[in-house]
Amino acid sequence: MNADDVIDQIRRLHQNGESLNKKSIKKSHPELMQNALYYYPSWDHALQKTGIQ
Repeated sequence: MNADDVIDQIRRLHQNGESLNKKSIKKSHPELMQNALYYYPSWDHALQKTGIQ
């Protein structure tokens, strides 16, 4: 998974109505969280990159 994949997956989860809060993602999508923190300084930073607010 690269940085673009992380952003794409976050956008897909948002479109599907899933919660994007850090605790929920850690529990339901730990690999996504791990990759997001690898490519971005924080989960919030990764969310900002998606343009979702």
